[in-house]
Amino acid sequence: QVQLVESGGGLVQAGGSLRLSCAASGRTFSRYTMGWFRQAPGKEREFVATISRTGVSTYYADSVKGRFTISRDNAKNMVYLQMNSLKPEDTAVYYCAAGPTYSSATRINEYDYWGQGTQVTVSS
Repeated sequence: QVQLVESGGGLVQAGGSLRLSCAASGRTFSRYTMGWFRQAPGKEREFVATISRTGVSTYYADSVKGRFTISRDNAKNMVYLQMNSLKPEDTAVYYCAAGPTYSSATRINEYDYWGQGTQVTVSS
């Protein structure tokens, strides 16, 4: 079992930056590929970024590539999402998820554990 708690969301102007954090419980954190997803009002939850168990491999949705960076610290059981050059269309609830042992997992049903989400609002 893994419990995930996100933090770091908030209100920011377009062009600004935010750093999301996800704290994971349990001793097996390093066994999981970790991902970030988001869900905007009236839309389906979508993939944002994923990072492999060791942190060597990352993969991003085209919409955030070059602007967002995912990272993890296995010693602290933490995963992060650095978001730069934010746009109003990035407004959503952002979710942290723990998934399979293989990397580059981008589908919701590949992830077993989810946090409660943190709201990110980007004003124009």
